[in-house]
Amino acid sequence: MSHSRTARTSLMFVAVALACLAVSDIAITTSNPWKDLLQFFLGVVTPDFFSSEGLATALLRTVAFAFVGVTIGALSGFLLALVYRIRIVRTFCAFIRAIHELFWALIFLQFFGFHPLTGVLAIAIPYAGIFAKVYSEILDQVDPEPRNLLPVRTGVFSAFIYARIPDCWEQIRTYTSYRLECGLRSSAILGFVGLPTLGFYLESSFSQGFYSEAGAVLILFYVLIATIPLWVRPKLLPLYVIASPFFLGDGMPIIWGNVKRFFTEDIVPAPLRTGYGSEEFWPWITDLVVNQALPGIWNTLVLTQIALVATGLVTLLAFPLISRHFGNRVSRTGGHVLLVIARSTPEYILAYILLQLWGPSMLPAVVALALHNGGIIGHLIGRQTNGIRLRPDAPKGVLRYGYELIPRVYPSFLAFLFYRWEIIMRETAILGILGIYTLGFYVDSAIQNIQFDKAIILILITAMLNIGIDSLSRRIRSRLALQTMPTC
Repeated sequence: MSHSRTARTSLMFVAVALACLAVSDIAITTSNPWKDLLQFFLGVVTPDFFSSEGLATALLRTVAFAFVGVTIGALSGFLLALVYRIRIVRTFCAFIRAIHELFWALIFLQFFGFHPLTGVLAIAIPYAGIFAKVYSEILDQVDPEPRNLLPVRTGVFSAFIYARIPDCWEQIRTYTSYRLECGLRSSAILGFVGLPTLGFYLESSFSQGFYSEAGAVLILFYVLIATIPLWVRPKLLPLYVIASPFFLGDGMPIIWGNVKRFFTEDIVPAPLRTGYGSEEFWPWITDLVVNQALPGIWNTLVLTQIALVATGLVTLLAFPLISRHFGNRVSRTGGHVLLVIARSTPEYILAYILLQLWGPSMLPAVVALALHNGGIIGHLIGRQTNGIRLRPDAPKGVLRYGYELIPRVYPSFLAFLFYRWEIIMRETAILGILGIYTLGFYVDSAIQNIQFDKAIILILITAMLNIGIDSLSRRIRSRLALQTMPTC
């Protein structure tokens, strides 16, 4: 019954994706995409690391924003995880993590401007919600038996420190390390809204056709991610955390009057702000919903479902690249390099590059989302297969893949895929800033037109949509008994 239910669910999602594909905007609109792609790859293999004087500073600030944002997010998330069972806390955490870091950055830019606080809060706030959810799941899996072995008069705090934390410390440490890698990606893409991180220099170089400069930025970012185990050591973490705020830069001074005006005037719906009341409000909100929210929701859902299934296909093709049951040491090393590049490149950056090369459509977004998320899940599933022992007479090649490994890893594969469903939705929405007609497109347009009231409502709609997908994902995982602890 469980296998048939899993098969039906998988086929249903494939069918939905195919239906979405039929109504989607999938096309290559540039006149000579292969020439542009070749020029880009030539730029990557001939990087110019000395073309920009500020590249080293941008690298330091990318790291600094990540460390400060992730540290604040982790500490806040841990405190929230302790009371995560309270409904209002869960709702609050679901809301703040449902809004993408770039949306938070766009909000804070309106009143903090290009101040370091904009970048730090843009990372820290959604990460606090993410940490709270994952930390609470880790804590819930702790074996209660050690608590029963403590003396009767042991206090709650002491019991927590000595009986619960040691049992799950390794999981907490591993997940926090992974989230730091995510923080570096988030920090990099903040440059696309003007903050002085690596994304700022990537966009500047690419928009001017300086592919060697863009290649240098990408290579620096890949090296930064790939060498995390070498420079992020437990003994050095306190030093990094203490030093990072000093490398954020000064930025523009905060004008607190702008903060007050934003919350008391700018985000108040225009009809209410001008005193017309409900007489003008309902036509205003109806126009917003019909002409912006609904088209944005539709395109976001269509793109999300296509990208979700495409991610699954990339995962199933990718995990054998690093599995010890296939190939040899050389091929697996190459596979690891490919997956590191795929999962280290933020979807936003990859989609931006592909949009410049292929032109505006949903295709660059689908490819970017599938490669990044498929690289992450493929890496996790590949590592899982390395722990599987096959019998001596097990078949090889395609038969080993289809009959020995897929049945054993498929539940984990679905668990990871459904866990990233909400994340794919968040990324789909934000890719609208690049010109794809998802909700992010309408949010960015409203901000560009100084219509912050409309932008905030559209961001709230985006958050509600993400919360709905997260809830549906949890129900499906529960129904299919997919209990794999997510680490992606």
